[in-house]
Amino acid sequence: MDTGIWPESESFKDENMGEIPPRWNGICQEGEGFNRSNCNRKIIGARWYVKGYEAEFGKLNSSDGVEFLSPRDAVGHGTHTSSTAAGGMVKDASFLGLAQGLARGGAPLAWLAIYKICWAPGGCSSADLLAAFDDATFDGVDVISLSLGSSLPLSTYVDDIISIGSFHAVAKGISVVCSAGNSGPYPQTVINTAPWVITVAASTIDRAFPTAITMGNNQTVVFSGLTSSSMSSNSILLCKGFGYIMVCISCESGTLNATLVRGKIVICFQSQFQRSAATAARTVLDSGGVGLIFAKFPTKDVHFSFGVPYIQVDFAIGTSLLTYMEANRNPIVKFSFTKTVIGQQISPEVAFFSSRGPSSLSPSVLKPDIAAPGVNILASWSPVSNLEQTDHVTPNYIPQFNFKVESGTSMSCPHISGIVALLKAIHPTWSPAAIKSAIVTTASLKDEYAQSIVAEGAPHKQADPFDYGGGHVDPNKAMDPGLVYDMEVSDYVRFLCAMGYNNSAISLMNRASTTCNDKSTKFLVNLNLPSITIPELKKSITVSRQVTNVSPMNSVYTARVQAPAGTTVRVEPSTLTFNSTRKKLKFKVTFYSRLRVQGRYSFGNLFWEDGIHVVRIPLIVRTIIDEFYAET
Repeated sequence: MDTGIWPESESFKDENMGEIPPRWNGICQEGEGFNRSNCNRKIIGARWYVKGYEAEFGKLNSSDGVEFLSPRDAVGHGTHTSSTAAGGMVKDASFLGLAQGLARGGAPLAWLAIYKICWAPGGCSSADLLAAFDDATFDGVDVISLSLGSSLPLSTYVDDIISIGSFHAVAKGISVVCSAGNSGPYPQTVINTAPWVITVAASTIDRAFPTAITMGNNQTVVFSGLTSSSMSSNSILLCKGFGYIMVCISCESGTLNATLVRGKIVICFQSQFQRSAATAARTVLDSGGVGLIFAKFPTKDVHFSFGVPYIQVDFAIGTSLLTYMEANRNPIVKFSFTKTVIGQQISPEVAFFSSRGPSSLSPSVLKPDIAAPGVNILASWSPVSNLEQTDHVTPNYIPQFNFKVESGTSMSCPHISGIVALLKAIHPTWSPAAIKSAIVTTASLKDEYAQSIVAEGAPHKQADPFDYGGGHVDPNKAMDPGLVYDMEVSDYVRFLCAMGYNNSAISLMNRASTTCNDKSTKFLVNLNLPSITIPELKKSITVSRQVTNVSPMNSVYTARVQAPAGTTVRVEPSTLTFNSTRKKLKFKVTFYSRLRVQGRYSFGNLFWEDGIHVVRIPLIVRTIIDEFYAET
């Protein structure tokens, strides 16, 4: 569910695809620039929704810009996410010659159904989104991938459209995968926090795009960039003038003097009010600049700017460039061609922009659930989106490409969607909760050098469950998790009751008359999630979980605990024995606080091990002051 699809992309050819399954009920809805011939044995369904958008935002006139009243994608975002999830194999794919190689989606033999609910002018209607959920459920999809979400503050689960639509889908056995948001690295910014969806954080990969900057004194620094050509200039612009160079604290729209900028490379420094290099690049381009160096917080995601070669550096490199310019009357800067380098940077790391937990709506539900690649991801793109972004660029400069490098949790979400599709193919009877459990409990906490995963931030730090949930996804291990923490719709209904929502709201959500007989908040921590989060631990608390054996029939698992700092943890029973008649077993976990002051969140793990499988769930605890100790 996104901005549509560019069906001519090589990623969506139907070679080697099986016949459309008889159970499929979807349609290929025609419209501007899109007819039934654009569907095939790969794209087996396509719908578009505009009535809700026009009721909410006004009439959409496709003649005013590059947009199509059809499933055709004018933005590129939907094409990128679709090909990431399920694109077929494409040889020699690249973005302007960068990241060249074989491209394929996570589940290249999965069928695709497209639901266009978002439009080029910006915005997605709640009514359209809910209609798309209903249609997708009727059509017979197995997985819904949703790279979008609302901004903070979060609406209640009975009011949020994504929560409502995904609840209906999950109730029919459909897994729903959502992006965690791009408001990191700040805490409590994660979105799409309903316990029935899989919420995905973004991580880096080991592919980098180094670009060299050579100064007139022959000193060279290398940082990230996406430039399709080399260039040099002895006109370097700073808002603080140094001959031919200028450095600007901010390059917000309308802040640059075009007379001073024209023909020069501009150095801009990220500020509290301007985090985006894209805005700076457009400002420099509009002012006649020929290049941009953007000094910012250290991150690995890079952006491409039409018409302006762009390199991002950290503040230290930006300051060293400034020092060079202050010492030279006529400073010179040269950009080299960007290169593609693989295996030369530590990965994965949690991306700087990836939204962090805990959930501001339900802190007892760990979010995000999992991390997956979402930085500098190469995937298919809509070629007409270039025209939308290049209205100030000379037409003969506009690059035509069908693949693009993009970053965001929008990119990490379809990675998990593809993995979920593979797991459903292997385990067709597993519930959405079982599939999520398999992904979370087998995730990795280590990078490729067997060191603890780091989270980009200010400063960087060792990552924790609020950064990556269960960890970084390990698809092969998820195929055989050993045990799963399973749930049914009734468990989610009890959760909604514990959240304090009224019967009528829950009945509408559940599409059945529902009465909450027990609204005890104790169920919030006892929801059978593949994690345990205790937001308020006083002296002690006991929570319960149930695991289902999906490994060989006769298995014995033993508990092992890494207790969160400041706590003692006891598991009862400490051994679980499964056989042909005992496939599900319950256990209890008791947390004892060893602190007598207000604490911060601390993290640990609970492992169940049988000699073959390691089933790990995160333990998250925050100690609060107990009334007894506060009085004494």
